[in-house]
Amino acid sequence: MAMSTSPLLVTVYLAVILVGLGVQRSEAAEPLACDPRDGNTKNFGFCRTSLPIGERVRDLIGRLTLQEKVTLLGDNAAAIPRLGIKGYEWWSEALHGVSNVGPGTRFAPPFPAATSFPQVITAAASFNSSLWEAIGRAVSDEARAMYNGGMAGLTFWSPNVNIFRDPRWGRGQETPGEDPVLAGAYAASYVKGLQGNDGNRLKIAACCKHFTAYDLDNWNGVDRFHFNAQVSKQDVEDTFDVPFRMCVKDGKVASVMCSYNQVNGVPTCADPNLLKKTVRAQWRLDGYIVSDCDSVGVLFASQHYASSPEKAAAAAIKAGLDLDCGPFLALHTQDAVTKGLLSEADVNGALVNTLTVQMRLGMFDGEPSAQPYGKLGPADVCSKAHQDLAHEAAVQGIVLLKNSGPSLPLSPRRHRTVAVIGPNSDASVAMIGNYAGVACGYTTPLQGIGRYAKTIHQPGCANAACADDKLFSAAVKAAHHADATVLVMGLDQSLEAETRDRDGLLIPTRQQDLITQVAAASKGPTILVLMSGGPLDITFAKNNPRVAGILWVGYPGQAGGAAIADILFGAANPGGKLPMTWYPQEYLTNLPMTDMRMRASLPTKYPGRTYRFYKGPVVYPFGHGLGYSQFVHTLASAPTLVSVPVDGHRKVNTTDISNKAIRVTHAKCGKLSMTLHVDVKNMGSKDGTHTLLVFSAPPSGRHWAPHKQLVAFYKVHVPAKAQQRVLVNIHVCKFLSVVDESGIRRIPLGQHNIHVGDLRHSVSLQAQSLGIIKT
Repeated sequence: MAMSTSPLLVTVYLAVILVGLGVQRSEAAEPLACDPRDGNTKNFGFCRTSLPIGERVRDLIGRLTLQEKVTLLGDNAAAIPRLGIKGYEWWSEALHGVSNVGPGTRFAPPFPAATSFPQVITAAASFNSSLWEAIGRAVSDEARAMYNGGMAGLTFWSPNVNIFRDPRWGRGQETPGEDPVLAGAYAASYVKGLQGNDGNRLKIAACCKHFTAYDLDNWNGVDRFHFNAQVSKQDVEDTFDVPFRMCVKDGKVASVMCSYNQVNGVPTCADPNLLKKTVRAQWRLDGYIVSDCDSVGVLFASQHYASSPEKAAAAAIKAGLDLDCGPFLALHTQDAVTKGLLSEADVNGALVNTLTVQMRLGMFDGEPSAQPYGKLGPADVCSKAHQDLAHEAAVQGIVLLKNSGPSLPLSPRRHRTVAVIGPNSDASVAMIGNYAGVACGYTTPLQGIGRYAKTIHQPGCANAACADDKLFSAAVKAAHHADATVLVMGLDQSLEAETRDRDGLLIPTRQQDLITQVAAASKGPTILVLMSGGPLDITFAKNNPRVAGILWVGYPGQAGGAAIADILFGAANPGGKLPMTWYPQEYLTNLPMTDMRMRASLPTKYPGRTYRFYKGPVVYPFGHGLGYSQFVHTLASAPTLVSVPVDGHRKVNTTDISNKAIRVTHAKCGKLSMTLHVDVKNMGSKDGTHTLLVFSAPPSGRHWAPHKQLVAFYKVHVPAKAQQRVLVNIHVCKFLSVVDESGIRRIPLGQHNIHVGDLRHSVSLQAQSLGIIKT
């Protein structure tokens, strides 16, 4: 979603044009439509809640003129006064809490704020699906409450589930990381929490964005409005589409957003193969497809994909686009129909999808207060339970990267005075990252540490850019006089954000100087706390014996300071794991952000991307994370052989057993899975929640297959000195398959190696033919 203004002039005159079309913003908690007090409209068919939603939608569309229909194609949908329908703003955001980024939401009494949970990259580091769903439930409670109060819509364009492919991407902080299975599991869980479980009804409507292969904003003169992502079928199927497929098929999301960029020469918002064929037909999206803001205008004015505005509008709608974030479709669709480029039936098809979602939300059911969730109000926003959840989420997402000695946790008895130093040491707004709203309140790192010890505070740098060393001497002096030193460093939105990709992976040079000087002067242990969305090359600190401990906290949300302090002083046992690889700066040598290839190429010295395809040196690997307890894994039971039933009764698409790979569509997948029983023992003296990551390495011999891939993850709470058994279930077709060079997903036969921590187990997959294989 675009926070910044696109280069198009259409944005400038959006408000003027839509006011002329009669667009209004709904105010207060009045019904969007079907007001029972309005005798002229309450008996319309589309207002009769006893009828099936599909019949109500058809009734409504049948009452609209073409001019009225096109005014409903933009995010700021027009009012239809003669039918008692008020205007509606579709664009609201809820990436990690209700946000005021979109015009559909605003904060004012009695809703001055909303709970700001950790940024997505931090929440993802918890590897905890139940936590993500709980956050979604809390956010949707607050969103519904604000809707009931007339301060928000019900359509929220979140989450962002793009793959964090390149470590420089400024929006990587918004994503669940670099692994497609992790990103897909996050998407499905968060969406389930947002949308509720009331059958076909929706609590709020979520949206998975930005489809697809979108992960560049502005790098080296190339921006997202002009970028043509050249992507192989293999990488599309194996990486870029996986989170979106899981979001639609597993999460049952109500919306998908197409992206700004082109993919292989076609703008995503005008590509019927992506929208109609894949999202709608193959994945069976039950909802609407929306453009990123001004995307339809971009494909005309910036990408020159269509020779006229009318042709651009027609191309987008015929490709499967239902709603435009922006005015373009509202301005040009009627002319497209008049010129024969588009039929009115095509417009009706788009409206069926958007109006059905509004009906599922109850927006045509009369009084909001009389509907499910209608009693949610100000008391349900910033509630203690939600703020406690924000704190817990931050604790679970913090990753302990280094702990020499061990030096952590600190002791309130031995470390009575703590020097708290760094440009993020007293951060508040910086802790919540981008696409955030107004937080209920903040606990800064300085405040959090102050609950455990006396603090001596020195910023050391004026801001994260750290342009000079003017404040260094006071920081060094503070460290010399304290029992322990905590440096809170890293990045902020001035250094990484939407439209702001990074040039490299190093922290600002002066920050490195400050860390080194403070660590050398510190009387007690020096702990480095890093805020950032993207990975950092901090090899200097990792190798510095004077830096005893390192924490990565991402952007930990409104309670971030409290969570950091709880980890530092041992009130909580860290269990987060890195959701992305931390590369050395040298990784970027001759690696353009514009090169979309995931797999390494030895002849051209292309290193490959993410832990699945890159084999070179790292600062910290994907999945790295320490704790205050040692956990030992023991395999209690596991199969050594799994038979894959194959349907041989086919005349085409031969199942190639001779090459030891079964096409997934030829296997009887169903619930075909393998179960491992893994015992996890806490060898330490502190209770802890362990993150169990399960990887699979496919049989060797296929240079294009991943080195290994995440197939399952679990959170298990294990008391000190105790043991818990975890049932690891791996769906064979979904998670042990790989994608060949033609983009076909296959199950390799032979030995698959399962990795759980230091544990290794081999299982052989063999074909079990159910019929004669025909060619």
